[in-house]
Amino acid sequence: MGLADTIQSDLVAAMKAGDDVKKTTLRAVLTSIKTAQAADGTTDALTDDQITAIIASEVKQRTEAAEIFQGAGETDRYQNEVDERAVLQTYLPEPLSAEELDEIVAAVIAEGGYSTKKDMGTAIKEVMSRAGGRADGRTVSAAVGQALS
Repeated sequence: MGLADTIQSDLVAAMKAGDDVKKTTLRAVLTSIKTAQAADGTTDALTDDQITAIIASEVKQRTEAAEIFQGAGETDRYQNEVDERAVLQTYLPEPLSAEELDEIVAAVIAEGGYSTKKDMGTAIKEVMSRAGGRADGRTVSAAVGQALS
């Protein structure tokens, strides 16, 4: 069973259980998946990697929205974003530990011969590729910046 099928069956379970947060969140993800499929122009189902990228994007949106709502003192809306993010994170692979990320960064810098801040963009792109969706861009950027300084 693919990731989209898992999400669909979890949506049905959330509906039966009356879990409004999970139901709303999974509906939004399924809509994003269908939108991405339509934008692709084919009738082929998206791969699990493509779906994982969509979910990671949704998590990033929830994180940014939570920060905004927290700064504005909107505690209810902040908590809703945090709850939705928690639902989405269950569908993502386990994040890299700091040590694992540092190892990838060190390997990329050594193999690519990167040594200055000018190389940062290229190095980040390669690290993100090797991380396979298990690290967010902000964390990777910080790790690469630290290694190149």
